Amino acid sequence: MNLTQAERKRRTFSEGFKKMKIREIEAGQTKIREICRQYNVSPTAVYQWIHKYGTNKGNKERLIIETMSDTLALKQLKERLAELERLLGQKQIEIEYYKKMIELAEEHYGVEIKKNSSTQPSDGSGSREKGGDFQ
Repeated sequence: MNLTQAERKRRTFSEGFKKMKIREIEAGQTKIREICRQYNVSPTAVYQWIHKYGTNKGNKERLIIETMSDTLALKQLKERLAELERLLGQKQIEIEYYKKMIELAEEHYGVEIKKNSSTQPSDGSGSREKGGDFQ
């Protein structure tokens, strides 16, 4: 079946024909290259038929192979992450509790307990500037 390029472009295959050939490929009765050779069709066209009419067209599964040590390490990391998230939540609750206690104490005693954020921290040396008592 030798066709010219123009004859190949004008030729069309029915949907039923395409489905039948794809079923044959999936059943292992024929191969893609046999269909290409027999009907003078490009492999690209056959793969398009498979994509459109094949039974596995919707299955986009991916197989991931891991060693047992990778799986164990991943499980341990997930457990560690969950533990750290739990601890972080507890610390956040403590912080909120302490903030509320400071607010209540400030209201009750009328004294500002919170540190003023504009003050500079000390240098921690314990020495005084010029004219100080320490030398």
